[in-house]
Amino acid sequence: MIETYSQIVIALLAVISLIVLIGLLMKKRQSTAGIMSIVSYQTFGPKKAIAAIKVGKEILLVGITPTDLKLLRTYQQSDLESETYREMSDKLVKLKNIREGLHESK
Repeated sequence: MIETYSQIVIALLAVISLIVLIGLLMKKRQSTAGIMSIVSYQTFGPKKAIAAIKVGKEILLVGITPTDLKLLRTYQQSDLESETYREMSDKLVKLKNIREGLHESK
């Protein structure tokens, strides 16, 4: 009887280890093979956000709501290495501060 329980526990540990190993391998494969990556993500309340997504050498600024995804603007990667990046970053910080101010006043 004890041998049976030992075999069950060993088999269960082997299956769990295999699942974890496959998960780690899949995660590593996904991160290296992806053509898209999220550069920045800023929420503006429940289910509302703006995301900057890098696709190749372009950065797509996307507005996200529960019912819609809307392309707000497209930047070249070289644009974001200049003054445009700083301006966009400053605007996102201002929007975040406005949102926090609205939440505090309620």
